[in-house]
Amino acid sequence: MTSTLLPGNIVYGGDIASSEAQNYRSLGQFILDKYKSFGDQTTMIDAVTGTEYTAKFMYDSIVRLAQILQKLGVKQNDVIGLSSENSVSFAVAMFAGFAVGATVAPLNVTYSDREVDHAINLSKPKIIFASKITVDLVARVAKKNSFVKGIIALSGTSSNHPKVYGFTELMDSDKFKTKPDFQSPAANKKEDVSLIVCSSGTTGMPKGVQLTQYNLLATLDSQLQPTAVPLAEVTLLTVIPWFHAFGCLTLITTACLGTRLVYLPKFEENLFLSAIEKYRVMMAFMVPPLMVFLAKHPIVDKYDLSSLMVLLCGAAPLSRETEDQIKERIGVPFIRQGYGLSESTLSVLVQNDEFCKPGSVGVLKVGIYAKVVDPDTGKLLGANQRGELCFKGDGIMKGYIGDTKSTQTAIKDGWLHTGDIGYFDDDLEFFIVDRIKELIKYKGFQVPPAEVEALLLTHDKIKDAAVIGKPDEEAGELPMAFVVKQTNVQLTEQDVIQFVNERASPAKRLRGGVIFVEEIPKNPSGKILRRVLRDMLKKPKSKL
Repeated sequence: MTSTLLPGNIVYGGDIASSEAQNYRSLGQFILDKYKSFGDQTTMIDAVTGTEYTAKFMYDSIVRLAQILQKLGVKQNDVIGLSSENSVSFAVAMFAGFAVGATVAPLNVTYSDREVDHAINLSKPKIIFASKITVDLVARVAKKNSFVKGIIALSGTSSNHPKVYGFTELMDSDKFKTKPDFQSPAANKKEDVSLIVCSSGTTGMPKGVQLTQYNLLATLDSQLQPTAVPLAEVTLLTVIPWFHAFGCLTLITTACLGTRLVYLPKFEENLFLSAIEKYRVMMAFMVPPLMVFLAKHPIVDKYDLSSLMVLLCGAAPLSRETEDQIKERIGVPFIRQGYGLSESTLSVLVQNDEFCKPGSVGVLKVGIYAKVVDPDTGKLLGANQRGELCFKGDGIMKGYIGDTKSTQTAIKDGWLHTGDIGYFDDDLEFFIVDRIKELIKYKGFQVPPAEVEALLLTHDKIKDAAVIGKPDEEAGELPMAFVVKQTNVQLTEQDVIQFVNERASPAKRLRGGVIFVEEIPKNPSGKILRRVLRDMLKKPKSKL
């Protein structure tokens, strides 16, 4: 299907051929029926332990956990929190949540106490699943929030906390009698929220993006379009964290397609490469830092990566140089970029065989409308004219939870305003130029400068501060700070870096360093002029 230009400079990606998923009573039932239909085929492989999981194992585990959740008091439209690195238990917990008609709210495993407290106060989960690395922190924060009725430790239990259940104990317990089959309750698909994913806002702490069952089902239909290689026959590797929108939504999609998904809980050089070699991986979900690794790291030559056919890269722009280096070095025939947001339930633009110009993010996916708007006048722009990218379609979020003002700013007349500047060319292929939003993209994580600035301003020796992204080939951007000291105080770069290290998650640390300045450039209304700071970075005067 090719895109068309409609009157008024609106681009349309074409109709979705199938409405199989949208016609289902609920997202939970769709996933259960899909797993049931795949029988004994292997659908997940833990690349660390080598354990293989069949669709039948997944189905039986999801059905059992769904009924246990109901017995623990989880009802339709209740919220379940999920704080874990990639594991089969993460997938089972999420899909069991969908099966009972609950909303699942994944939490970033690198969050500090403060960030977890903020995130759960947005979504108000009744039960939180937590892995070994997060269970103590989650239990500590949950103690202060009475809406959390229980915590399920996905591996091992923490006896200090009375509300903590062990996942394995629950699954093996005779106390819970469950049936081998399960019917998911019928949903009000356009209203019932299936996922609340945390998206970083430029104004500070993360916002909770609400994706409805219909958002996900319509997106699944757009993914179920016929492809040259049936995805059910593909072995695909992912190391993208599933608590991230990109990771979470690709997990759901691959589950419904019957793809053999090889997963890693985190990136480790040898494990990543040996998994490709051992399982003859054909496709992999990538982010630019991983692409740079494949292009440049000497260790790559020690492994047989000849099975790789397609690398799907998202989360941040990929340079043409890196793409060419990988093609030459490993011989991967297809490298595809895409563009999406948490607010659009996955990618809205994606490259294909026909549309893959260097530097582009491809063409509109089916079911999606796009327009380019002049940010100052609101005028609709035509081909090769740069403006704010806006999208409309069945995947656009319901809104930010508990934040009507931000929702109304982001969605106007059904159009999602992305804050990103781009254009489409004469072939209706899209290019991203810059972003209006000030988010720093560090290794695919979005770091809001305002949040780090607010934190810096709590330091009694800091008078003023501004944070920007310092360009970095491997990470994309590194957070760096410009700091104005209080008069007559001793304060070093290391003091400032250490202060942030102790109070923020790893992505928000000042890896780009600290520059001391006499004042922060601002406009008359007090808004930081980050462009001036970026220029100062290109031609720095001196550290004071």
